[in-house]
Amino acid sequence: MTYLRAVLTLFALLSASPAFAHLDPAAHGSFAAGLSHPIFGLDHVLAMLSVGLWAALIGGRAIWFLPTGFVLGMVSGYLLSLVGVALPAVEPIILFSVVVLGAVVALALRLPVFAGAAVCAAFGLFHGHAHGGEIGTAGQLAFAFGFLVATAVLHACGVLFGYGAKIGLGPTTQKGERAIRFLGVATTLGGLYLATAG
Repeated sequence: MTYLRAVLTLFALLSASPAFAHLDPAAHGSFAAGLSHPIFGLDHVLAMLSVGLWAALIGGRAIWFLPTGFVLGMVSGYLLSLVGVALPAVEPIILFSVVVLGAVVALALRLPVFAGAAVCAAFGLFHGHAHGGEIGTAGQLAFAFGFLVATAVLHACGVLFGYGAKIGLGPTTQKGERAIRFLGVATTLGGLYLATAG
């Protein structure tokens, strides 16, 4: 229970953190600006943690395929934004991704790996497009490298939370999975709050 409380407390702190302004590339550099973009956006944080949690729930190849699908989709969306290709309803779909990814974790939905990766890629497309739309004066490559690093770290945190819950609460019991599913419920509620608070 101590481990579960620690994980839930950390997740709650992440979920309750206010949205900070993104770092100015002129003052902090393009890489730091890109790094800050997912981390200082609660919608990005919740979605990316959920991808990692979902991957941990499914296990096996999903550990790599789901985060990779999200990242590939994100890179595609970023490139579309840079060349001026508009996508519809980017911000609403990002919030929708938080709700849906939280829900699939809450329901412990175990899709085939490639189907799960496709879902992640579709949502990643819109997250990446949002990053491209807010690049400002940052250098394109350094900014992209920054948000890719931040995304990978958030995915890894989700995976580690998931596996940590399974191991810490007993691999032969369902307590770990229930803890992960609870985090999915919290994410969905967080997404609904973000969608209605604006």
